[in-house]
Amino acid sequence: MSLYTQWSELIEGQSDSTFDTFWEKYSNTEEKIYADILGHYKSKPKGTFKEFVEKYDADPVIFMGFLDGINSSLKEPLDLESFDENAEIQLDIVFDKLLYNMFVANADYLYNLEEWESILPEEERIEIHNKYRRSRTVVKDDKIGRNDPCPCGSGLKYKKCCGKND
Repeated sequence: MSLYTQWSELIEGQSDSTFDTFWEKYSNTEEKIYADILGHYKSKPKGTFKEFVEKYDADPVIFMGFLDGINSSLKEPLDLESFDENAEIQLDIVFDKLLYNMFVANADYLYNLEEWESILPEEERIEIHNKYRRSRTVVKDDKIGRNDPCPCGSGLKYKKCCGKND
């Protein structure tokens, strides 16, 4: 069974009684990894899956979860389903995208890491947060009135055309 499959089953297999223990283990591991990576942001982390697991003293399945989370913030996403312990990894991270994705995941323990201060200026971090907030704003389309021209272009009033059966 692949590491990615094990990760997927671990996530899907959580219950109310196991979630808190799982989440504590996962978030502590993730925070430790991100603090190190962000602290050394000028270098692109590179090595084998096994080397990363040993470096961060991480459970291999939990580390796969980390890779699953960061994958959408990489210049070249990894083919996680093909990974084994010997898979070569290079994390070419797009940091503004990573911060945005941390906002999306509501991961305050990650987007509030002090290491971000040396990577992105405060103004840029605020703009990324504002972009995230704007993305969550729901904008309703203008409602078509009964006596408005029908949007299909027939020239009839909406109530006499496409709105006839409403």
